Amino acid sequence: MKRKEFIEKLGVGAAFVLTSTCLGGCTRDSAEPIKDLDFVIDLNQEEFSELNTFGSYIIQDQVVIARSTTGEYLAATLICSHDNLAQITYSGAESGWLCTAHSARFSEEGEGLNANGSKGLQVFNTELDGSLLRIFS
Repeated sequence: MKRKEFIEKLGVGAAFVLTSTCLGGCTRDSAEPIKDLDFVIDLNQEEFSELNTFGSYIIQDQVVIARSTTGEYLAATLICSHDNLAQITYSGAESGWLCTAHSARFSEEGEGLNANGSKGLQVFNTELDGSLLRIFS
């Protein structure tokens, strides 16, 4: 085998190894609706302190929990209905929920706001009791 052939074969093999590892890391989660969701977080705990800021959000147990710009607590699934990717974030009252993968947009109530968001987004109920925030379906 000539040197040029060896390098060409090595290049293709190395490219395959690198891309198969990278592409394998891009996982898709199931878009099945979450049923029987019910958990409580304590807003006094450090890990949830971000929710003291209006317009911010955290991710807990595959759920995006947000504090709206008006102070209301909101919750939605982390999994986008457009392409089943775990990429949902909160973007504020005007923008609502956003999938950072394909720009699917959803209202705070989960209604699709563009073509990629047309399937809607599963949202959950929230209930505040002192510093305890309950998120449930």
